This record gives sequence, structure tokens and C-alpha cells, in this order.
Amino acid sequence: MKKEISIYFVLFAILALLAGIFFGIISAFQFIFPGFFDLIPFIKTRPLHVSLVIAWIFLSAVGGIYYYLPKYCNVSLYSQSLPMIHLWIFILTGFGVLISYLMGIFGGREYWEFPPVLAIPIIISWLLFGYNFFKTAFKRTDHWPVYIWMWGTGIFFFLFTYLESNLWVFPYFREHLIRDITVQWKSNGSLVGSWNMLIYGTAIFLMDRIKNDDSIAKSRLAFVMYFLGLINLIFNWAHHIYIVPNAMWVRYIGYGISMTELIILGKIIWNWKKSLSKALQDFHLLAVRFIVASDVWILLNLSLSIALSIPAINIYTHGTHLTVAHAMGSTIGINTMVLIASCLFLIPDITGRPFSLLQGRFISVGFWMMNILLLFFWIALIIAGYMKSHLVIQDQLSFQDIMLQIKPYIAFIGISGTGIFAAILMIFIPQLKQIKEYLS
Repeated sequence: MKKEISIYFVLFAILALLAGIFFGIISAFQFIFPGFFDLIPFIKTRPLHVSLVIAWIFLSAVGGIYYYLPKYCNVSLYSQSLPMIHLWIFILTGFGVLISYLMGIFGGREYWEFPPVLAIPIIISWLLFGYNFFKTAFKRTDHWPVYIWMWGTGIFFFLFTYLESNLWVFPYFREHLIRDITVQWKSNGSLVGSWNMLIYGTAIFLMDRIKNDDSIAKSRLAFVMYFLGLINLIFNWAHHIYIVPNAMWVRYIGYGISMTELIILGKIIWNWKKSLSKALQDFHLLAVRFIVASDVWILLNLSLSIALSIPAINIYTHGTHLTVAHAMGSTIGINTMVLIASCLFLIPDITGRPFSLLQGRFISVGFWMMNILLLFFWIALIIAGYMKSHLVIQDQLSFQDIMLQIKPYIAFIGISGTGIFAAILMIFIPQLKQIKEYLS
């Protein structure tokens, strides 16, 4: 029997996440203890960590879309062969990226530190994905639910911003420092917004399916929040470049758009208070637990994000561990929680086998471990970032002395990160077992 292609995307996504966290732990301890695990030095473990975690985000999100779109949106997939081509391009390019890092062959920029020639197959794979997605989605003659709009927006803007992030290969951008930095930070800021669209669309889809109520995804409020998110995707990048000597109107736009996130924050708090009792009623469902956790992490991380968008704060915190706290809160607390929920919904749906009681308990223990340790991990990053920015303001210590001051917090971050890795293993071992049984 032909196997569902989405399960392969999810399988490689899980493996990428586990490998990414492994290299992240190594790089954390290398940051604390120079010379630790010299076989793969920090200059290699850091990009390995970043690229593998990004691979987890895209593989799991794309795999879900390939399954959910034809199965639950009343349309047949335009091409059954293009997803397999997409997967092979992704895997082969991914191995090319990993080999280039391990061999010390770099040449790219932030997030994409591999040689820029490897950007070509990535662009081709997303063109194939976008073509297949839109040819499929346009088969629907009724109004699209908001998650189809979000998936389509994420695909389009990923292609746009990824092309933009590679403009540095042209001398016009590369040889002008301010122009180069501006375009890089602009593209990277919007690029994160593009994958957020894929993930948040998946979250709304899951809520729709679990409640069996499509009014959520077709409500006027859902589309208002979608357009607010779209505006943030297009313009919110500007707060990343407060420190770049650019036109003041760019900074004003960045600050103004960042503050619109207060509307999103207020709506999240309002909805959270109203729906808390209902969410707790469904808390026994594994996927629901992770969606509820992502909602809490949105509340926490958006509060931090808004604070870091204030220029008077941003000038001291930019590039410190406060920025890392925001990035980790988003990547682990929000994105990974939603994508784990997607895996917990998708895998039993494809295999036709629900998780056993023992497997469910195993995943539940991992869920609580992951969230509790992540909270300590996040707080330690905030404290380290605050101390670093405070000591920089005092301007009485060298950079080395500042790093010595925050070293205990960095060590705690490494230890708690190891615990998060163990918790994620507990969450995914039952899922990997189901995938293995399905594919064998």
C-alpha cells in the first residue's frame, strides 16, 4: 500500500528537531567552556543547530499542509508527484548544508550560513510547493477559511523574503554597509513572519478540526487578526534596525507597527480568560494541551516582544540574551508547541492507531517537563540579558568581565536545555514508534 507522503515530512522533521537540539546543547556548553567537544567546534555547532531547527519548522508545517489541504478542505491535491520531488530536494539540499557546515565551508548570512549556491534548490522546492498549493486551493469555489489564506500568505512571503535575504550576493547591496544591513534585517524579520503564518494557520486548522466547528476559521474576527498579522509581517521588521543610521520614518513605522501587537495581546488575554474553562475541559486531548501551552507562551513572549520594541529599551537589549529569550520563546514555546500538536493530530490520523494509555502518559510527562524547564530556561535568558545590558550601560567592565558575571546563568541555560531535550524525546518516542510501525 502506498504510504502517505506527509508522514515522511514529519519523520524527517522530528529527526531534524532532535539533531538541532543536540547541537544546540553542545554549542551552549561550548559557549560556557571553550574547548568543549573540539571535534565539532562552536563555529560549526551553532549553524548546525539553527539550520536543523528551521528544517523542523518547515518540514513539519509543510508536511501538515500537504495532508490537511486535500483531506479536510474538500479538494484533491493538484499533483501527487510534486510533494515527493519537494521532499527529495529538501533532503538532498539539507545534507548538502550539513556537509558544508561540517567541512567548514560557509559563505552565507544569518539563518542561511551555507554557500549561497544551495539557495537555488531551496527556491525551486518552494516554487513547486507554491504551485501545487495554489492550484489545489483554487479548486475551492466557496470562501476560503482563514487558515488557507494564512498558508498561502506564508508560502508567498517566504519566497519573497528568502530571495530578498540573498540580495547580498549582488555588489549593489554587499558593498554598501547600511543598505546591506537594512535589507538583511528587513528580510529576516519578515521571513520569520512568513513561517509564523504557516504555523498559526495550522493552529487555527487544528482548533477547527478538534472542535469540529468551522465558524472559528471563517469568522470576521479571524480575518481581522489575519490582516493585522499580515501588516506586522510586512512592516514589523523596522524595529530590528533602530540602531542602523536610517531615515527616521523607518523607525517610526517600526515602532508604530510593533505597538499594534498590543491589540493582539489584549485579544489573546480576553479570549484566554473566556475560553480557559473550555480549554481545561479538553485538556485530556494531547494536541489540545500543546495548543493551550502555545497560547500561554504567546502571552508571555508577546509581552517581552513589545517591551523590546520600545526604542529606549531596544538600544541596550539588542543582541543580548533578552533577544535570545524572545527567539527561544517564539521557536520553542509557540512554534514548536503548535507543530507538536500538529504531529499528535496527524500521526494517529494517518496510521489509524490512537496512542495507547501508556504512550499518552509518557507524552504527558514530557509535556509538563518541557514547559516547566522552558520557563526556567526563558527566565534565565531574560536575567542574563538584563544583567548584560545593565552592565553595558554602566560601562565599567570589559566584555570578558561582563560575560564572567552572567556565566552562572548561561550554565543554567545549558543544563535546563538538556532537560528540555529529554522531555522532547519523551514526547516524540511514542510518535516515532507509530511512524515506524506504519512504514514497516
